[in-house]
Amino acid sequence: MSDARPIDGASTRLAARRGRAERPFLVLALVLAALVALPVVSLGVIALSGSPANFLRLSQTILPRSGLVTLELMLGVALVTGIFGTLTAWLTTSFDFPGRRVLAWALVLPLAVPTYIAAYCFNEMFHFVGPVQTVLRSIFGFRSRADYWFPDIRSLGGAILVLSSVLYPYVFLTTRMVFLMQGRKAADVARTLGAGRLRIFLAVLLPMARPALAVGVALALMETVNDIGAVEFLGVQTLTFAVYSTWLNRGDLEGATQIALLMLGVIVLLVWAERFARRRQRFAGTRADPVRSRLEPLRGLPAAAAVLVCVLPILSGFGIPLIVLGGYAMKRLGDLGEPALWRALWHTVAIAGLTGVATVTIGFLLAYGTRLTRDRTLENAARLGALGYAIPGTVLAIGILIPLATFDNALDALLRQHFGISTGLLLSGSGFAIVFACTARFMAMGHGSLESGFAKLSPHLDMAARTLGRGPGGTLRAVLLPLMRPAVLTAFLLVFVEAAKELSATILLRPFDFDTLATFVYAQASRAAFEDGAIAALLIVAVGILPVVLLTRSLLQGETERLD
Repeated sequence: MSDARPIDGASTRLAARRGRAERPFLVLALVLAALVALPVVSLGVIALSGSPANFLRLSQTILPRSGLVTLELMLGVALVTGIFGTLTAWLTTSFDFPGRRVLAWALVLPLAVPTYIAAYCFNEMFHFVGPVQTVLRSIFGFRSRADYWFPDIRSLGGAILVLSSVLYPYVFLTTRMVFLMQGRKAADVARTLGAGRLRIFLAVLLPMARPALAVGVALALMETVNDIGAVEFLGVQTLTFAVYSTWLNRGDLEGATQIALLMLGVIVLLVWAERFARRRQRFAGTRADPVRSRLEPLRGLPAAAAVLVCVLPILSGFGIPLIVLGGYAMKRLGDLGEPALWRALWHTVAIAGLTGVATVTIGFLLAYGTRLTRDRTLENAARLGALGYAIPGTVLAIGILIPLATFDNALDALLRQHFGISTGLLLSGSGFAIVFACTARFMAMGHGSLESGFAKLSPHLDMAARTLGRGPGGTLRAVLLPLMRPAVLTAFLLVFVEAAKELSATILLRPFDFDTLATFVYAQASRAAFEDGAIAALLIVAVGILPVVLLTRSLLQGETERLD
């Protein structure tokens, strides 16, 4: 027994030193989590200031219809994105057919198209005087709308089509990674047992990809619940539309935030479902163990069907916007010399870049702090900070504007009193507010990518570095950070693309005479001159295409091509 005491004492001292080394990471991560969670907390305070009777009235008048429409929209988007995302991922990873390599990365291009721009373009393509119905009338000799039936794009079905066309890549990317990492080997085993193509897909690959499918669908549904530009233009009154209507038309900010918090509950359920779906998910295979499996060749009718299935979502999500915007832009090439357009482009790139850096930095520290300390308080704070993704952008902007304006006014009053200096709106009247809003808005995306990246790294790496005398900072710099570069790049590119498209929060928080490409397009569309913003809309897509291509290469670089 006496021999155990020195060992116990050494273990106690080692644990104490480890705790002192980890404490700065814990404190810093908690502070950052509190800053990111500030808008959510602020909205909670605003919602609680409203009367229960007011919320009861909203629950009896607005919420039933808006809630039902939102549920129908979510079910439709989940079904369409799940089918097309999974099918295209299966086809491009399991079979060899003409154009497969090009289609594999082209299927991600719709991610660069904002939903509100897609809605404008679909309406231009399919409305009564649009090219599709015009050609239809000329072929069959129809003279008026009464002579034939054509589906209305400005409807719930139209909203499902538009949103699914640009959101299915979330499902495509997540399920494709599973098929690449594990699917080919499992398919080879099933094929040796005599299983056919369809049976392999339904009985082997689809169950294997279920957690990844849940992740992709959850991301698509988060975007669907939060969308306002597309659903407002298409006349679909979702819960998000109810938030804006309650606030702007009725002047009821408390009621609007109460509805927003109800939506937050829906997103929390989605996040929980996504985490529950992948609670037993394990990762197998490494880059040192590449997939050595032949792609099954397709010829004739099956090859044509595979090409058609892959081309249709690309045409819908990327081709239609490109055709409509390109047609308008060709008639307005003179707008390329407009200085306001290039200022908006610079503002867009700057805001998106700063948001990407801020989100990745904070998300990385939160994820590493949680990994390092296993602290439940930090973990819960990080999840609270990630809930900004579930709140409509304008409502989130209110949650940011109030604390920032309070700080600005207090600082201005203090400096006026003691030094006779006026600082004005130092934070709330600058681009800082937009970057703050976008960081809070997309923290779930950045933190989730980095958290998944850390989950793939064995904790034994940290332990091995510790035994060699490395502290938490040294372990991070020398071991973990090099291994996390793909996850960091993925998180930055995802946030950059989404921040470049962000509209609702930017409209409210932008300083005077400060336009991004999104607000530039919205200003043209709001005065029924969307075609005048076509070049700006194309620039938004162009700004997003390069990060999307880089993201695709980063996510899919482990693919091994078919062996001859």
